[in-house]
Amino acid sequence: MDSDHQREDSHTTSPIWVSDRPESEQPEAEDAAPTSAYVERASLKALFDQPRVRRLRTRAIVALAVGLVIGFLLRDWRLGITAAVIAAIADSLYHSRSSSTVPAWRRSSIAERRTEAQLKRLERNGYRTLHARAIPGTEAQIDHLVIGPTGVYAVDSEKWDKRLPVRVQMGKKLFHGPFDMKPRLSEAMMEATKAGELISQAYGREITVTPSLAIYGPPVPWKIMTIRGVHVYEGARARRWITKREQALTSAEIDRLHEIATEVLPARYGDG
Repeated sequence: MDSDHQREDSHTTSPIWVSDRPESEQPEAEDAAPTSAYVERASLKALFDQPRVRRLRTRAIVALAVGLVIGFLLRDWRLGITAAVIAAIADSLYHSRSSSTVPAWRRSSIAERRTEAQLKRLERNGYRTLHARAIPGTEAQIDHLVIGPTGVYAVDSEKWDKRLPVRVQMGKKLFHGPFDMKPRLSEAMMEATKAGELISQAYGREITVTPSLAIYGPPVPWKIMTIRGVHVYEGARARRWITKREQALTSAEIDRLHEIATEVLPARYGDG
């Protein structure tokens, strides 16, 4: 998930003047002359340090630079002003689209939303789903936990650069362009294993959680492939991969496992 946005609510309060003399040295209330609290005025430095002011300052500098360059090259100050205005508008549009009032850590990725839309269609067939579930004691999370007639599945949605090919070597190594994705496979396996252990302990018998990676972006040159115990496939195949497997659980078991999973795998971002 993208996480390069920071909160902008770091407000500061103005200090209030308070006497530092001991109570014994302070005048009696009835004899004391009325005083007014002193509020320190905000400095220009504090004002310019505000994120919104910094953005406006940067936008103005960029617009000015573009205007000067275009005006100098074309020897026309009117074209320079036009270019400066266009640069400022472009910068404003870029930041309005790339920022959000919702903190980045609360927003699901495009890949997660696409998988979630697929899985929602399974509910009519008796499947239950949980999204963004934390693995206690770790920083990891299962993007989608699916419990249904064919078993229990952990699906992690991956949005990869479509310009880099997906390939496998000797059936054991997954690459995205030049990058070895072994750490990602290991993480997906760990998540599913831990989830299975927690659910099994609460349920009273062993439950296997099958791990998988649903990849969006680059084409995946196979339908389903198991690499280091993790099922890897193109994101659009998530629903079909789950439903085409053999029946394993009854409706009562599905409901009970869903209830247990909700308890032992807490929502990463609160209720959800």
